[in-house]
Formats: sequence, C-alpha cells, structure tokens
Amino acid sequence: MDQELDHALLLQRAKTIEETLDAFGAPGRVVEVRTGPVITQFGVEPDYLTVRGGKKVRVKVGTIAQLDKDLQLALGAKSIRIEAPVPGKGYVGIEVPNEQASIVRLRDVMESDQFKRIKSSLGIALGQGVDGTPVAADLSSMPHLLIAGTTGSGKSVCVNSIIASLLLENTPEQLKFIMVDPKRVELTAYNGIPHLVAPVVVELERIVGVLKWVTREMDERYRRFSAAGARNIDDFNKHLPSGEQLMPYIVVIIDELADLMMLAPEETERVITRLAALARATGIHLVIATQRPSVDVVTGLIKANFPTRIAFAVAGSVDSRVILDQPGAERLLGRGDMLYMSSDSPAPQRLQGVFVSDTEISNITRFWRQQMDDSDRAAAGRLNLSQFALDEMSKDSSRGSSGGG
Repeated sequence: MDQELDHALLLQRAKTIEETLDAFGAPGRVVEVRTGPVITQFGVEPDYLTVRGGKKVRVKVGTIAQLDKDLQLALGAKSIRIEAPVPGKGYVGIEVPNEQASIVRLRDVMESDQFKRIKSSLGIALGQGVDGTPVAADLSSMPHLLIAGTTGSGKSVCVNSIIASLLLENTPEQLKFIMVDPKRVELTAYNGIPHLVAPVVVELERIVGVLKWVTREMDERYRRFSAAGARNIDDFNKHLPSGEQLMPYIVVIIDELADLMMLAPEETERVITRLAALARATGIHLVIATQRPSVDVVTGLIKANFPTRIAFAVAGSVDSRVILDQPGAERLLGRGDMLYMSSDSPAPQRLQGVFVSDTEISNITRFWRQQMDDSDRAAAGRLNLSQFALDEMSKDSSRGSSGGG
C-alpha cells in the first residue's frame, strides 16, 4: 500500500512540474524519476515552443532553472534544487525532498561493489546518490579533502564516517592518524586508539608546530625514497626487505580550519599548501573541515590545492561559491545532504552522507583499544580484521535519524 501511495505521489509531483513549466511558458516532459534516500530527482526534457513563422525552438535549460521558486511553491516543498543540465543526461534535474528521509548506514556502503572496487586501503564510504547508488572514494587518489558546512549540516558526521572507514580497513601498522580538534569536542573520542601518532591535539598554540612536524616527516620520507630509488610510498613498501616494518600512511584530520587561520593565517596557509602540493607521494593526506567557508578561511591558495571538496548546507550562495565555485549548497537540506566535487567530475554530485552513530564510534574505538593488548588478533590480516571490526562496530548501534553536526 505504501508503495502505491509513493508511486501516486511521484506521478502527482511529475504532473505538477509539467503543469507549472507549461504555465510559465517553458514546457517540458518528465522522462525519468530517480529516487534516493532523501531526495527524488525528476528528469525534465525541455519541450519545443512555436515561434513566429511556425518555427519550433526548444526551451532553454536556463529558462527552466530560473523557475525554481515557482516550482518550489507549486510542489509545496521546503527547498528544491535544479541541475541544468544533468551531466551525461539529456535533461534538466529537478530535485525535490522526499516525504520521509531514510538513513544511509556506513555498512551498506562499505559492503557495496563500489567500495570493494577500490584497490587502495584508503577507501572511504561517502553516501548514496540521488538514485540510491552507493558512492565511495579513494582518499589516496583525491589526494586531500576539504569539507565545509554549518552546524547541523552533517559535516562532523562526515568526518567521523571517513575516520571510521579508514579504521575498519587498516591496522595501526598500515595507517597513522594525526587529529587536530581546537573545539575539544569532535575528535577527542578517538584518544587511546593505536593508530594515533599522538593524543588528539587540542591546544591552538601547538597546532602549527604539529603541522610543521608533518612537513618534516614528508621531507624525511622523500629522502628515504631517494636512497631506495622509490617513486612513492607504494613503490617503497613493495621493495622493502622481508621483515622490515612498512611505512604507514598518515592521515591528518583538522576539524576547524577557521581557528587556525585566526591564530596564524600566513603560517597555516603556507604549511597546508606545501603539504597539499607535495605530500601525496609520501602517503600523507589531509582532511580539513570548517564551519566558516569564507575567503579569509578557505583562501584561493588553499582551495587550489584541494580539488576534491564536499559542501554541506551553508548560510548563503557566497559561501557556496567559496567552497564549490558555484551556488547550490545554500539550498541543501542539512543532516547529511551534500554536494561532492571530485577532480574527475564535471559538476558536483549530490549525495546523502552515511550516518555513523556515537555508539558505533564507541564500538570501533573500544575494539582498537583492545587490540593494543591482543597482538595475535592484530596479526590476523587486514581482511579478516576489517570484517571483525565492522561486526563489532555495528553491535547495538543506535537507530537515530541521519547526520547532524
């Protein structure tokens, strides 16, 4: 019965879209409907208008895009977003919030074919697309990630899902974390896990020093590569003599860039841009988040070195342009609704981010703290350990609603 109601609602909305477009002199036909966890995308193919002399001219996609407010009113929607046109499709996408949103679980994405196809151990589960398809990415190929969004947008949950993805796929021998949390509330739950190079850094005056240590580590790795005749970390580890310890990846998580830029803007910008430009080959990757994507925080130099970016809901179109170089993020719904811009995509992709509960974070951190006293299990190998950790994380996980923060 619910499916019949949902189908009837979709048909009604498609009809409303066509009637509204026709009423404003921009006729179009709904040719495809793609339903995701939070929004439904109606694919509208622009129709033809008869002009003077009987000549037929197709409606411009820009004309349809300008009717966003009228369509929002006609549909009675909280917000709509128009993608004109949808890359790779012959239509305009009109994205309308669903009556009921569904949660995207980390496990659903990590067990998908899309995640399993990632050859690197730095795969991260991002969410589901507008058609419900799981979306995952390889941090090693990004090679750094910039995340922006206001309070309650899902930014913090996204950072946690990235950390959880990496913890579930890597032993402490394979991956190390450096975490920076000036607010002292977002990342301190990870203190005590064996992957940390040092306890979560919370003192502002120490942060720039920590980043300088990372640059020295990068330089030292390049010296070791040169001596070994290796091009990058994978090449170096591949030719290590038997029994020697692998060089681990290092992922640097910075929870609030704005605090650093207020304290020491020039030094912070210089260190971050140098790392972003050079650190990839050494296996060092940056994940930087901010609530305030203004030009004095996300400078042009920083942005130029972070081609992969995620925008959650922001305050206005100016903030959206800072993070994505285009408007659109101001129309997002919050609670995990995001625009994901990768270096190999012509336009940002709308996703519903995965939700990781506090209970799941607690389970995975407890699991890894226990491994510090259980070397036998830690030696079991990545694949078995990953599955075991995933099972442990999912135990008694809360069924709350999807991601704020």
